[in-house]
Amino acid sequence: MAQSSTNINILHGSLWRDIPLFALPVAITGILEQLSNLIDTLMVGRFSPDGGTLGMAAVGSTTPIATLLIMLFVGLSLGANVTIAHAVGAGNRDRANRCAHTAVVLALLGVVVTILMEIASRPVMQCLSVPPEIFNDALVYLRVYLLGIPAILLFNFEAAIFRSVGVTRMPLMALAISTALNVVLDGIFVAFLGWGAAGVALATVLCYIVSSGFLFTRLLKADEAIRIDPRRLRIDRESVTKIVRIGLPAGIQGSVFSLANILIQTCINSLGAQVVAASSAALALEFVCYSLLNSFSQACTTFVGQNSGASNLGRCKKALKVALIEDAIITIVMIVLVVWQGRTILALFSSDAEVLDIAYVRVCMLFPAYVFSMAYENMSGYLRGFGISALPSALTAIGVCGTRFFWALAVFPVHPTFATVMVAYPVSFCTTALLIAGALVYCKPAQQAMRPKTATS
Repeated sequence: MAQSSTNINILHGSLWRDIPLFALPVAITGILEQLSNLIDTLMVGRFSPDGGTLGMAAVGSTTPIATLLIMLFVGLSLGANVTIAHAVGAGNRDRANRCAHTAVVLALLGVVVTILMEIASRPVMQCLSVPPEIFNDALVYLRVYLLGIPAILLFNFEAAIFRSVGVTRMPLMALAISTALNVVLDGIFVAFLGWGAAGVALATVLCYIVSSGFLFTRLLKADEAIRIDPRRLRIDRESVTKIVRIGLPAGIQGSVFSLANILIQTCINSLGAQVVAASSAALALEFVCYSLLNSFSQACTTFVGQNSGASNLGRCKKALKVALIEDAIITIVMIVLVVWQGRTILALFSSDAEVLDIAYVRVCMLFPAYVFSMAYENMSGYLRGFGISALPSALTAIGVCGTRFFWALAVFPVHPTFATVMVAYPVSFCTTALLIAGALVYCKPAQQAMRPKTATS
């Protein structure tokens, strides 16, 4: 299924056209996903009785915890994407279908995660130095949000299944429906009923249930390579081995990444509710922009995955080149626009002038560094497309997480300011980009993939 219903030809055709055709729906899907978070932050900021500062702080203080839980399974979903793409590229539709069924079953393990974290939520929050004035609201928000983890994970695995065969508009359609629903539910739960942080968490849970349910019904009628039959939902040993081999390192990377961000969030929490609220407003904006630049990395992984399965190795290298150039252009334009209009955008979340000043510091210090993030995400996507997952994951953990751990434990205590915390981001992004570039030069995956063929010719 190289030619999808969206006219994206992964194995043939113009990469300059098809990579953005693949990436932009993925980006819009991610933006819609984060738009729900933006709407949540905006609604709490505008309709809480205290002017929104405490409500925004409650939501923002729990974000790294939720991300830590989700990232492990999102990494596994990336493993499913690559495994299915390889099978489709090699023309093995039965193997692709067995992997798709295995992916859905893996997503349902989110129920176990929810149960364990509901038990551990209070002590975890106590370890994060959450300010006392927002602790109860933050805890309620986290516990409600945790109820949606199974639906969130299922959505991500379903989206990965569709993207592995080049179908990017179906996840976009699902998120469009749920985002529209989120606006309505936030209006009811927050603006009308006054439920605050708990209301936005409940709205998020319900929206993910709708979007994951929508995608599941579409998978019941999909192309044979990825069509889901509920009677065949089981773990296939070969499939789960490949998914875990490729996806687990990425998942661990994301989890360690989130763990480093939890440590950074603990530093931010120690500076008070106003700083937490400001950081939360800027963070919501960052999630949207990151979705745009990261979409090209996902495109690179899928294009390289199918083409390496079909032994189109020259096209794999060209896919990386195209993804880097197009993503760089979009990222630079995005940085200029956000820094230029940052204060105006942030004013949507809060009318507190001091909160806006602090939030704009984060924007100006972090957004220019996304050039480095864009570079290492695409290079990592290229390596993962060849099934090389452990090395980029380890290097990202060292570059991003190691730097941030050092910053939080050694630098911040000496200069405990918000600006000091923010410097950790550009330093870690630049370090990681250099490490991944070195790994790309060292591994030479396309040349390595050619060697078995050369030896047998």
